[in-house]
Amino acid sequence: MNLSNLQPAEGSTHNQNKRLGRGEGSGKGGTAARGHKGAKSRSGYSKKIGFEGGQMPLQRRVPKFGFKNINRVEYQGLNLDTLQALVDNGIVTDTVDFATIVANRLATKTEVVKILGRGELKAKLKVSAHKFTATAKAAIEAAGGEAIEL
Repeated sequence: MNLSNLQPAEGSTHNQNKRLGRGEGSGKGGTAARGHKGAKSRSGYSKKIGFEGGQMPLQRRVPKFGFKNINRVEYQGLNLDTLQALVDNGIVTDTVDFATIVANRLATKTEVVKILGRGELKAKLKVSAHKFTATAKAAIEAAGGEAIEL
């Protein structure tokens, strides 16, 4: 090893970028490789998402249609077979209330729960939820249980 073959340790250097705007002698002085004038040559320039060089952007060319109801209520569905699985696993015995549903991560505490009619319910349950479908309510009552709307 001597002064002519010194080099940094493997992996110790990371920055291999061109050093822009460090004088004419560097070859990257003057405009600092940004060309002349225009938005891209200015400091602080950032292209807007979807910008097409001044052409009307796609999201403004495409017509909008439809209707979004701002009062729509999104229900978190919960099927009868899921309730039956809770009974089979010994998690619930006689009542399924909102606290039980949240505790078993079937819904979050901010969601509105609707009991749906897929599957069959054999256990006699007292189910509390925000909504019930007609088939779910009939199945719960047919099993000897009770459907309570919150």
